[in-house]
Amino acid sequence: MFDNVLLPIDLTHPESWETALPLAVKMCGEGGTLHVLAIVHDVGSAMVAGYLPKDYETKALQGAKAELDAFVEKEVPEGTRARAHVGHGHVPEHILSAAKDVAADVIVIAANPPSELRTFLVGSHVGKVVRHADRPVLVAR
Repeated sequence: MFDNVLLPIDLTHPESWETALPLAVKMCGEGGTLHVLAIVHDVGSAMVAGYLPKDYETKALQGAKAELDAFVEKEVPEGTRARAHVGHGHVPEHILSAAKDVAADVIVIAANPPSELRTFLVGSHVGKVVRHADRPVLVAR
């Protein structure tokens, strides 16, 4: 169906991929590539960053990449062409940037059930992606 499908996930929250992953795989079809994206959040403050080890960002990115590679190996169905991507920074901006970088035809992103407390934050990421994307976005529930 699509040549390139971007699936942003949060490795620490299975609800970010349990519903979205099967949809993204279906949307890839036989010849498409599934681009699975995990983002290491920015610490958000220079004051906070000053207390972290100098190699914090490098180690965090390396750890996230190793976890994402293991996730792709375990969860993405065999026969699906998949690539793992790790980014760092502001989540919505990085999702939109990655969509351009991989020439994504569509972004498949999970929305959390409204009853969850963390929906405020995650939901705001999804909303920003939907509002600012220059390509189709499928929000999976």
